[in-house]
Amino acid sequence: MTSPGPLMQFGSRHRVALVAVFLLLFPWLMPYEALAVNILILGLYALGFNLLFGYTGLLSFGHAAFLGSGAYGCGIALVHFGVPWFGAILIGVLLSVFFAVLMGFLAIRTRGIYFAMVTLALSQCVYYIFYQAVGLTGGENGLRGINLAKIGILGFEVNFLNPTVKYYVVVAFVLAAVWIFSRILASPFGAVLEAIRENENRARACGYDVTRTKFVAFVLSGAFCGLAGALKALHLSIVPIETLHYLTSGQVVMMALLGGMGTFFGPFVGAAAFLLLEDVLTTLTSHWQLVLGAVFVVFVLFLPKGIWGTFLAWGKTR
Repeated sequence: MTSPGPLMQFGSRHRVALVAVFLLLFPWLMPYEALAVNILILGLYALGFNLLFGYTGLLSFGHAAFLGSGAYGCGIALVHFGVPWFGAILIGVLLSVFFAVLMGFLAIRTRGIYFAMVTLALSQCVYYIFYQAVGLTGGENGLRGINLAKIGILGFEVNFLNPTVKYYVVVAFVLAAVWIFSRILASPFGAVLEAIRENENRARACGYDVTRTKFVAFVLSGAFCGLAGALKALHLSIVPIETLHYLTSGQVVMMALLGGMGTFFGPFVGAAAFLLLEDVLTTLTSHWQLVLGAVFVVFVLFLPKGIWGTFLAWGKTR
């Protein structure tokens, strides 16, 4: 077995610090700050999905339920109940955890394609719930009126409409989530997740409670995605019903595969690749989805480890 090179060893030890440095500099590398914020939020969404798919080996087609419930929970708390912005984010995360517990309890006993289909069906049930609750969610028009011009931080009032300020507020939450994610992977629980991914029957034979571990991973994944949804609501000032659509679940699968499933930084690379391609292609052709789909097929066929996964595989030999 080839041992990791010095560069890879350094990166694995200090991955959170390296991600923090990169994300703090990231808005200056992008064409405009709003794109950088979108990449941050969708990168966090893909990070949550990656915990379940990349590290546990469970393919879900229903993660839009957690992104959307986090966004709606945060937005409803702000618009209808006047909850302070930080409390609204917490409510959004808790609502997504609630749906993750319900969906996980029903789906986690299935395997393979049955698990994927059950999560898809349950996600559509969540979509229908929010679609019908017109008084709270706005129905097909989405939730509007999330007007957060200024926010209070440690006794100071900052202008949340300033794109740079908004980016660094969002990046604080993302980096906190990245640190928690890193601690999960470095814990014995994280090792069990990877053992289940590699060989579920062997993990069960070793005495691990596979069903309970997968359930906890499902709920934690929902929590990360719910935080991404809450931040998305604050960023856009609206929550479109499409946030809960199954196409949004498909997008996160594409981002995870483009970046490299089962890699720490891959979700952010995949989100950046997806959104940058979308940003460029939409200015060139109205058929941008066809081109993006072709790019995705090329990656699946010729670079199955994704962009970041391929880079890591190359780095192991250096």
